[in-house]
Amino acid sequence: MPAGVSWTQYLKMISASTLAMFAGAEIVHRYYRPDLTIPEIPPKPGELKTELLGLKQRQSKVHTSQQ
Repeated sequence: MPAGVSWTQYLKMISASTLAMFAGAEIVHRYYRPDLTIPEIPPKPGELKTELLGLKQRQSKVHTSQQ
């Protein structure tokens, strides 16, 4: 009996924890949408597509309101 619980409870907790970890990783992966392509030529600075969705739109609104 690991951690003072029965094996069935222990396996349920491990399964639920693993499932929650995989679900969280999937949600984060879909939110950030990483570019998994491998370019043949290294990109120039600023050309990587790793920004959050809509981040540029929010920044442009901030810049226009600050001017």
